[in-house]
Amino acid sequence: MTSKRINWIEESQHLLKIVLGSALMAAAISLFLVPAEILTGGTPGMAMIIYFLSDISMGVAMLLVNIPLLIAGFHFVDLGFTIRSIITMIITAVLVDVMAAYVPFPELHSLLLSTLYGGILAGIGIALVLKAQASAGGTSIVARILAKYTRIRPAQTVLFMDMIILITVGFIFRDMEQVLWSMISIYVTAQVIDKLLTGGVSEKIVHIVSDHYQEISQTIQQQLHRDGTLIPGTGFNQNHNKHVLFVVVHARRIPQLRNLVNTIDPNAIMVVIEASEIMGSSRTQEGQRIAKG
Repeated sequence: MTSKRINWIEESQHLLKIVLGSALMAAAISLFLVPAEILTGGTPGMAMIIYFLSDISMGVAMLLVNIPLLIAGFHFVDLGFTIRSIITMIITAVLVDVMAAYVPFPELHSLLLSTLYGGILAGIGIALVLKAQASAGGTSIVARILAKYTRIRPAQTVLFMDMIILITVGFIFRDMEQVLWSMISIYVTAQVIDKLLTGGVSEKIVHIVSDHYQEISQTIQQQLHRDGTLIPGTGFNQNHNKHVLFVVVHARRIPQLRNLVNTIDPNAIMVVIEASEIMGSSRTQEGQRIAKG
């Protein structure tokens, strides 16, 4: 049996992302969210509930929530992921208490600023940790366990936990505004994570069904400088062959594409889909020359 060799350069890059991501998460919690009594999602949100209801420090509360969940899910994740996650949790917990005690930060009187900046910093921090192939909290591990033994999807588990956190906020503070601000914080964090992990993709996937597919494809190449794929197909009645154009274009080009398709074939079917992640380029040589110039 041959053991897998450790790529120390890669692990050093992971560690750098973990340290930076943990610092940003700690700053978001200690400097923005906790002072404004605004909760975030996942295990940091659970730790904040414990912090507000007891005399335990925020850092200790985070460890009390995360470590048991990580131990429970040890058999469901690989060793490298587990070690990196433990490092992330310890660094974040330590920095949360250190920042709260020793970092002078002016008090913010705007809940909007606290919510937005706290959510943004937390989102950037979590995204960096995820890119380092680690976890910022134990909720993802719980989601994996439930997905393995039940039909509950991981996204549903995380959403359910966040809902429990928001309901708890309402009971703790008895203030609907705190619940709403916490919802905004969780939403902002999720959006930032999504944008950073997918690279902020602004491209759209377009499917076009038309009998004038040749003319439309030529016009797309000439005017939008995009290449595509022609997919043969058959209608439901099995006696009419169809051709589907598959093309990826920038979101800003959708109105132009819609107009040229409608001009060539008013009866064409055009379906626009969000692209979550794209590798490579569909630009023609002319399009690449224009982009560079």
